[in-house]
Amino acid sequence: MRQRRAISDWQAMGAALALGERGRGQTAPNPSVGCVIVKDDKVVGQGWTQPGGRPHAEAMALAQAGAAARGGTAYVTLEPCSVRGGRGPACADVLIESGVTRVVAALQDPFPKIDGRGFALLAAAGIAVEPGLRRADAERSMRGFLTRQRLGRPAVTLKLAMSLDGCIATASGESQWITGAVARAHTHVERCRHDAILVGRGTFAADAPRLDVRLPGLEARAPQRLLLTHGTAPPGWTAVATPAAIGALEAVNEVLVEGGAGAAAAFVRAGLVDRLLLYRAPVLLGAGKPALGDIGLEKLADAHGRWQLADSRMLGDDRLEVYETQQG
Repeated sequence: MRQRRAISDWQAMGAALALGERGRGQTAPNPSVGCVIVKDDKVVGQGWTQPGGRPHAEAMALAQAGAAARGGTAYVTLEPCSVRGGRGPACADVLIESGVTRVVAALQDPFPKIDGRGFALLAAAGIAVEPGLRRADAERSMRGFLTRQRLGRPAVTLKLAMSLDGCIATASGESQWITGAVARAHTHVERCRHDAILVGRGTFAADAPRLDVRLPGLEARAPQRLLLTHGTAPPGWTAVATPAAIGALEAVNEVLVEGGAGAAAAFVRAGLVDRLLLYRAPVLLGAGKPALGDIGLEKLADAHGRWQLADSRMLGDDRLEVYETQQG
């Protein structure tokens, strides 16, 4: 008989992180958390934050594990909540009642009402608490929630689909399609992981964008549509007067800025872009329309040291490059 390999802490947390990704774009203002319960090198429960923010990941995983959780280890991507008397029991209390003897967490929750209190409750009950495993991965997964807590605004991803020479359209304004089908499908995956998508007035007038998710099984996960304008927005859209105004949006942790050059430049100029998605197609457009307008850069030295490459891959014939800000 083939012997079962032991599940390492790294692997178990990786599974919890993958589960947490399932709720992205559906749980704001709550974070999308993942949880895995392991007992005797066997996964006995798993869960992730459900749409609307409840039930929490720990409650889902413990409900699946049942009595098998006793004596096990809970791997959770964020500190279990300690708030009592809300929409449900505190996750720290539920974990204590379940009989788990160890909790491994990726991050401490910066939410002021929690911020270490969940860990303290667990430790006071005699449960071993080990925070910090795969912290960087969890920071990326819950970027929107963490940015909201730390900076008071959603995290912003700027998406640009461009030619090799940095154009998003021909000189006549034709832009559909610069990239191929695989890259466009990846864009739709990104859409469903964000709470809102924003375009500028020019893109709205020129392209009449739907900004929906056109992938089988994910059609219902279309984000809220935002229009950067000082005027009013049409039905089904929300007007945002300035980039900074996204801080007032309710139940929005992550915003995807899709176009055009003016809106993109406005967010870069305001210092509000946390992540860049650059889709580069193997074409040259020459005298086309540039991907960005004026971002207020005066000195070349100021352009350096701001972005760090986080990922690069081929999507069909196109290349995706993902950059993350090094500011803050």
